[in-house]
Amino acid sequence: MTRDWDATAYDRLGTPMARWGEAVVGWLDLLGDERVLDAGCGTGRVTERLLGRLPTGSVIALDGSAAMIERARARLAPFGGRVDYVVADLLEPLALDGPVDAILSTATFHWILDHDTLFANLAATIRAGGQLAAQCGGAGNIASIGVALGELGQDWLGRKHFATPTETASRLERAGFTDVEVWLHDEPTDVDADDLEPYLAAI
Repeated sequence: MTRDWDATAYDRLGTPMARWGEAVVGWLDLLGDERVLDAGCGTGRVTERLLGRLPTGSVIALDGSAAMIERARARLAPFGGRVDYVVADLLEPLALDGPVDAILSTATFHWILDHDTLFANLAATIRAGGQLAAQCGGAGNIASIGVALGELGQDWLGRKHFATPTETASRLERAGFTDVEVWLHDEPTDVDADDLEPYLAAI
């Protein structure tokens, strides 16, 4: 589902997301000439790292927010025609010009409530034998913060879907993905008190 974002604020608060994304870029087995979809590219910080691994390849930078795409377009301008920009809803079939070799995604999937449809749409865009490498919030993510806010009568974390590894693996396999590996790991993150509310709204 598409939504509006404050791309400037996200860029300022997005250092942890960019750090996680660098690791995800490293999970892809790339020769350097592939066509890769960045599903939920945000402001393009991780996309920039991905392009560094594709000296003769190209990227489709896709996001549901036009503001994010405009910010990404400015950041990635030096890469010229090696980047295509798409504003699209991942819960709708993706009208791409041919299949991609791989899909990368960072800090996006937990914003999407219907993972069965999400994974089916991604599977329809990737060539046989292609790779999907993704990172997102999982079961238990920011749970203690949610409890604390609930005790204060607050509920501004927004609607997110934090799935378990078992649930995600089953959904990926139903969508047609093979050799699936899914796991949870901790990502302790320090956030300044003044930035806590906008940061939680952004992740």
